[in-house]
Amino acid sequence: MNGSNEDGRLSELEAHVAHQDSIIDDLNEMTAKQWAVIDKLERQVSDLKSRVDEVEDTAHGTPPSKDPLPPHH
Repeated sequence: MNGSNEDGRLSELEAHVAHQDSIIDDLNEMTAKQWAVIDKLERQVSDLKSRVDEVEDTAHGTPPSKDPLPPHH
């Protein structure tokens, strides 16, 4: 192998590694955004579950947890 062929091959490998680094950075950013969305959705599901539980309790004659029975009951 001669020197110029090795230099060309080395340049190709460096370009390939730079491209992979860029892709990894993009994937990391995308993953971080997706986790933020997942966290938000988990909070929304939890809030909705609480609301459904309150509606079910009210439908069954149980007062919502926000309004406990007065002490004389």
